[in-house]
Amino acid sequence: MATIKCGNITFDNIQAIIFDKNGTLEDSETYLRSLAQRAARLIDAQVPGIGEPLLMAFGVNGSSLNPAGLIAVASRRETEVACAAYIAETGRGWFESLKIATQALDEAEKYIEQTPSPLFVGSLDLLKYLREGGLKLGILSAATTEEVHNFVANHQLNDYIQLEMGVDEGPSKPDPVLFLQACQALEVEPGATLMVGDSVGDMQMARNAKAAGCIGITWVGKSDNIRGADVVINQLDEIQILED
Repeated sequence: MATIKCGNITFDNIQAIIFDKNGTLEDSETYLRSLAQRAARLIDAQVPGIGEPLLMAFGVNGSSLNPAGLIAVASRRETEVACAAYIAETGRGWFESLKIATQALDEAEKYIEQTPSPLFVGSLDLLKYLREGGLKLGILSAATTEEVHNFVANHQLNDYIQLEMGVDEGPSKPDPVLFLQACQALEVEPGATLMVGDSVGDMQMARNAKAAGCIGITWVGKSDNIRGADVVINQLDEIQILED
């Protein structure tokens, strides 16, 4: 077990740290914004007039992305359903609306996923440092499990990450069952596990699962997005192991 220090907060008897992916380890803003813009255009081509409202729902405003917006924090299934709801408002049937939304998101992903999003500065060094310090590490993302696997493979993180978990079917963040499942897979207790994330959903999920603590990271300097965090950091290297 280890003692983890962030700012003036310490967490004792820690065995594992679970990280969110988008916006925490991965600088995915450009990818997510492009995905939202592409999907909105594809849907607007079939349902004229819906593109701009969809972009607002996604959290995209020009060249900026709201880190608390739909495209940034929702699961793929939640995004499909939200898009379909906007389409259904035009009078189309629900199943047709869902089909249009799903196909547009599929096509948008295939079009823009050629280049992996970069890691945030310090992500690789931190994972290596924590793993060498004896901690178990996992990723729990609202992205699909396949996307998490691809992220770990693309950035060659297999030596450091023991759990690659996304949201496919079933509950999504902030349902605490996800955190409990992640801890079970890592064979650790929630009370010996920290959550590191960039959204309110990450914090709520971990708190309701009785995690040892919640570390909120705000690369963009907006602490409102991580309300409920025990401590807020601006760089990953603020997570340190205290030596005995």
